[in-house]
Amino acid sequence: MILVAGSIVDALDHCRIIFLPLLLALISAPTTAPLRAQVDFAGTWGQKFQEDIAERGDAAIGDYVSLPINDATRMRADAWDAEQWTMVEHLCHAHPMDYAPRGPSQMRIWSDIDPMTQGVVAWHTILSYMLPQRTIYMDGRPHPPEWAAHTWQGFSTGEWVGDMLKVTTTHLKEGYFRRNGLARSEKATITEYLFLDENNLTDVAIIADPVYLTEPFVLSTDWVRDVGKQLSPNFCISTVEITHPKGWVAYHLPGHNPWLHEYSDKTGIPYEAIRGGSETMYPEYQKKLATMSVPVKPESNSSEKGK
Repeated sequence: MILVAGSIVDALDHCRIIFLPLLLALISAPTTAPLRAQVDFAGTWGQKFQEDIAERGDAAIGDYVSLPINDATRMRADAWDAEQWTMVEHLCHAHPMDYAPRGPSQMRIWSDIDPMTQGVVAWHTILSYMLPQRTIYMDGRPHPPEWAAHTWQGFSTGEWVGDMLKVTTTHLKEGYFRRNGLARSEKATITEYLFLDENNLTDVAIIADPVYLTEPFVLSTDWVRDVGKQLSPNFCISTVEITHPKGWVAYHLPGHNPWLHEYSDKTGIPYEAIRGGSETMYPEYQKKLATMSVPVKPESNSSEKGK
């Protein structure tokens, strides 16, 4: 019996030696193997201009329809003048990270891969217009403190939510979310969700700005894969400087911008409605809209009628 018991103990020890490494391998597998949820965004992408066309170019002056803006950014936009782009300090002004994908541009995406785990350590994007490069860290690092440097691309970290890539960006320089003077502050946080549908890439961005927005503002951007195409760099080169008097600044004093009613007059949308605010975002606003007087569109002059 003693010999039998000893043999059983030896057998158990032998099994431990054989199966313990396998057990450890199974335990560590989820942390070392690449996540199955990861999607490959790498490649060159071209823009699709669809329902988001209003956010992809120059918006009309005074058009704040369905935007959750507050009085501060409304007043700032009312004072904005497009001639500021002719000032030396604004020539070739960089597009911030949240607007850059919506300007006319191509995009290339590539990744840094951990050679051992084959997991993505970081995603990188670059756009053809002025070649801004952005890094999205996937290694779990924390965001810098509030006093750290703010840049045009900000500081971005990513994580997988199912098969979507969730990206959180902070530390952005002050920018804009529409090119008609509506500002976005340096305290904003941008949360993006990127997902693929065959060769179509969608980027849904949620902008939370405690300075200029009363509610989060949602934007979508659509891209289509350009197989085999190279990025075509488009640098901003200004060869002509417009002469202005010393101390000249492009702006409008409160109540003196002559273009604020133009969009309302052309579209027939009541002026009160184009002033924006979170109330104008929701379907219930249609009831209030129905009680407003519709502006009369200005008649075309005789020369235009004859065309």
